[in-house]
Amino acid sequence: MPTIKQLQYFVAVADARHFGRAAAAVHVSQPTLSQQLKALEARLGVMLIERGETPVQLTPVGREIAVRARRILLEVSDLRGLAQRSNSGMAGTVRFGVTPTLGPYLLPPVVAQLHRDHPMMRLHMREGIPDDQLAELRKGGLDMVLSPLPVAGTDLEIEPLFRERLHLVAAPDHPLFAKSSLRKADLAGSGILSLDRRHHFHRQVSGVCEDLNAELLRDYEGTSLDALRQMAGSGIGLAILPELYLRSEVGGEDMVRRLVVEDWSATRSMAAVWRSGAAYSEYYRVIAQSTQGAARTLLEGA
Repeated sequence: MPTIKQLQYFVAVADARHFGRAAAAVHVSQPTLSQQLKALEARLGVMLIERGETPVQLTPVGREIAVRARRILLEVSDLRGLAQRSNSGMAGTVRFGVTPTLGPYLLPPVVAQLHRDHPMMRLHMREGIPDDQLAELRKGGLDMVLSPLPVAGTDLEIEPLFRERLHLVAAPDHPLFAKSSLRKADLAGSGILSLDRRHHFHRQVSGVCEDLNAELLRDYEGTSLDALRQMAGSGIGLAILPELYLRSEVGGEDMVRRLVVEDWSATRSMAAVWRSGAAYSEYYRVIAQSTQGAARTLLEGA
């Protein structure tokens, strides 16, 4: 039967599509990696990798075995985690993926509270694109993700956390503030800023632009909510910002004001996501509940 190490090496090659990078990822020399892959092929009696191809290509059966091997490795990791949890309680490092449109302004008090309550638990925070992080979660590169909804998958545990309003904001001297009241028709043709198109938030803003018959300003895509607020405050265009961000210490309304549009409203929903059956599911649920509690406290004060 194949060894766990052989499966780890094979999955590393499947992910990296390069022998050198795969060897570095699993901390072995390239000759050792190649030797173990040949031994794996000999044990299984099939060719897994097309030799001489750059980047490395898997054979059809190699692609199928890579999927199953990754599943086996996740199960082994969960077995180890289950054993560790039974001995140490809530201890260890959680690889925690967060979207930059939420993490910087909501999570600091959550992290502080979790550390007070569970000092042996560590959170390795990684900001990133939600779609990319969900893919990493499925591969085992992350343990838990905070992501905008919708998220789907029978292989995932999805815990809805909260819903928050989205607000149109503009610089205080924007012409729209001269109107006594605003309706959707008043926003037609207005330029609206967004994050780059890889973000779920970009897709949501794009939908708002269609609803308002507004223009999505593709030449001024921001890298963060702070960037959107600052660009809107400088007069480049309108921005759409979440309620929690506007109420946070890092966000706020120091350079922008909310536009009240009588016949328009929009919200977004956030969820905590982890792999179904994960050994540390209880940890993730505690983190999810802490995040939910912090968000509700802020929103109820809105």
